[in-house]
Amino acid sequence: MKISNILIANRGEIAVRIMKTAKKMGIETTVIKTSAEPAAVYLNNADYVFDDTENRSEIPVFLDIERLINIALESKADAVHPGYGFLAENAYFAQKCLDKNINFIGPSPDSIYKMGNKTIARKIALSKDVPMAMGSDGEVPTEDDALKTARRIGYPVIIKAASGGGGRGMRIVRNDQEIARMFRLASNEAEKAFSDPAVFIEKYIENPKHIEFQILGDKQGNVIHLGERECSVQRKHQKLLEEAPSPALDEKTRKIMGDIAVKMAESVGYYSAGTVEFLYDSNKIFYFMEMNTRIQVEHPVTEMITSIDLIEEQIRIAMDEPLRYKQKDIKLNGWAIECRINAEDVQSSFTPAPGKIEKLILPDDDFVRVDSGVEKGSVIAANFDSMITKLIVTGKNRKEAVLNCKKALDKVWIKGTKTTLPFFRMLIRHPEFINGTITTSFIENRLDAFYEYSEYEEMLAAWLATRLFIEENLDETNLNVNFEKGKKLSPWILNKRMGQF
Repeated sequence: MKISNILIANRGEIAVRIMKTAKKMGIETTVIKTSAEPAAVYLNNADYVFDDTENRSEIPVFLDIERLINIALESKADAVHPGYGFLAENAYFAQKCLDKNINFIGPSPDSIYKMGNKTIARKIALSKDVPMAMGSDGEVPTEDDALKTARRIGYPVIIKAASGGGGRGMRIVRNDQEIARMFRLASNEAEKAFSDPAVFIEKYIENPKHIEFQILGDKQGNVIHLGERECSVQRKHQKLLEEAPSPALDEKTRKIMGDIAVKMAESVGYYSAGTVEFLYDSNKIFYFMEMNTRIQVEHPVTEMITSIDLIEEQIRIAMDEPLRYKQKDIKLNGWAIECRINAEDVQSSFTPAPGKIEKLILPDDDFVRVDSGVEKGSVIAANFDSMITKLIVTGKNRKEAVLNCKKALDKVWIKGTKTTLPFFRMLIRHPEFINGTITTSFIENRLDAFYEYSEYEEMLAAWLATRLFIEENLDETNLNVNFEKGKKLSPWILNKRMGQF
């Protein structure tokens, strides 16, 4: 089933990423121009641009199934790649594509439905003896049912949206007094985000690591995994930094978890790229959490340590090609770290900070890969996600990757909007990150500890003002300083004076 033209039902960084691989494979691409981003960078990389700027629908085009199908037909695209987010895990969209003889580059609608609905996924996992945290038998329909379930499981518990992901529709509950309000909040958020108010309840695992396994499956029934990624650095249940492999796993545990990930995929006849996610507690016990039936934002770190282009494999699988790899072929070489640099105000709980990028300087070292959908002059609009760029840094081992990440982050300069850059500069130097013991509660429990005073603060402030003047007026971008020796300076004060807040 040859693919000649892919409609990319997405925007920004992932649209650019898909186009790079499609071009390498000799496949044309079509993208959609919207009134919200009429000058977006991704429009410059495609073979064809469908102008949808006159569309006045209140529903964004990337969420409008009927509109996307019509655009695919009008543009003569024979395949659709949904990227991540939007309709990437929408079984109805996948089925509508197939009904119109449009190749959906992703898993089957049945797999998306079964794994996308968290309550069904839980039942499948339990039937396969996959380790699970205690939880409700299915969806929890009322506040009274939520209270009874929480008391049976034992606090703390977490209420989760039955559909969707990305940290939305999730609330942690620690006592009876919170359950009714958190149930309503989770359900309402789930309905707004996924058009489905259904929620379920699980035992909340305190201070775990978040570890996920990348899997690939073909339509002939072959499934493999490509090792794990650690995604423990999170805010509001959304990932900020990922690395591969995880510093927490040894080869024995990696094999056990990887085999279970493959078993979960096989249980629903899964094909395409997907991710099986686990929580890993302080006693080295792991629990199945969910499966994401799409390409992940953090897929580049797996690509860097396996040398496998996951987008290419998705396209080949969609064309009915068998997997080109067996499990024994997968070798993990080196280490990779990804920082999601977003337009967000860290000091205001990572709230979005839309704005125009007035200055953008990114590193070009051999150990750095930059995946981005913006340039100088781009506007980070409130309509869409706040991502500016993904900085993917490699090394022959974790120590070297961390060192290279410090170097790369210190070469980034962004002006015009608040960003998460200061957070990453602090994080990469923090002892808990350096020794690999960081957990999902890091930001919640440790952020306040980053305010430290230095008697050299005034002197350093003067130095930073000089650096700012040089960088803005002489365009000198490679100045650096090592703050690791001596007393620490508050990174928030430091970066505020550098114009980053």
